[in-house]
Amino acid sequence: MIMVLKIENLVKRYGSLAALKGLNLEVKQGQVYGFLGPNGAGKSTTILSTLGLIYPQDGRIELFGEEVFRGGHYNEGKLVNMKGRIGYMPEHATLWDFLTPLQTLDILGQSFGIPKDERLKRARELLETVNLWDVKDRKVGKLSKGMRQRLLLAQALINDPELLILDEPMTGLDPRGIAEFKDIIRKQKKDGKTVFFSSHILAHVEEVCDTVGVIVRGKLRVEDSIDNIKSDFLKKGGYLILLETSKPVNFDGVEWKVERVSETKYKIKAAADVREQVNDLVWEQGAKILQLMVRVPSLEEIFLKMVNEEDEGHGH
Repeated sequence: MIMVLKIENLVKRYGSLAALKGLNLEVKQGQVYGFLGPNGAGKSTTILSTLGLIYPQDGRIELFGEEVFRGGHYNEGKLVNMKGRIGYMPEHATLWDFLTPLQTLDILGQSFGIPKDERLKRARELLETVNLWDVKDRKVGKLSKGMRQRLLLAQALINDPELLILDEPMTGLDPRGIAEFKDIIRKQKKDGKTVFFSSHILAHVEEVCDTVGVIVRGKLRVEDSIDNIKSDFLKKGGYLILLETSKPVNFDGVEWKVERVSETKYKIKAAADVREQVNDLVWEQGAKILQLMVRVPSLEEIFLKMVNEEDEGHGH
């Protein structure tokens, strides 16, 4: 598996404030990697460092297997070459208000050295993809916030990048715009591309990402698939099992914590997944199981717990 982005022990300080404290992360080819963290955790600093737009003090950055940064210095030649393979959508971007969407993509295509015919073909395809073809000749300054976001995505795709980096891409979009955005991300994955995007809106991440990294206070707390993160969380924090039976059941003598919600509904807290034992116990008492399930936590719950633990660790 080719490593598209590798960051080792990255340190970035702004005066006395440490934004990144020895950050490590790995993004493999074909992944949709959700980079999560509360505001101020270091997400944008990581992205800007990767693109050579700010200077970290220490650490290493590799793009497509090439070292572009080490110990405070960028290899400018390598970085420029690698950036030709990357599409970037910043969180706060300025577009040229006096240009139209078509002109915007044409100029950016030129900067990547794309021939004129191919540029126009790509610009048309992208504007259709992001639903802006109807306003291709309208001045960008007259577009809504959602339309501008979609144009930013189109400009990030103009060079058909192997790695797409998106910083809080769904901010300011309406539900339809968000759904379209997710479709575009899924299509990138299907085409074998790699997507790395930062977000603090976790529901979006859960739907499109296969891998998640959680950054809190400049350090990566966890990096894994969503399924693994959830099962680890259950193993550590215990299982919550929801049970509904055809008639009341007696739980005397069990070592689990049982809360009776109604006459035939129970919440069982246990250190392990004890559904089989619950099943046996109910049958032995001649009752039927109407519902028996483990309540799986959302990514949001796990994320909030990680952030809170980190805050407690810092005496907040």
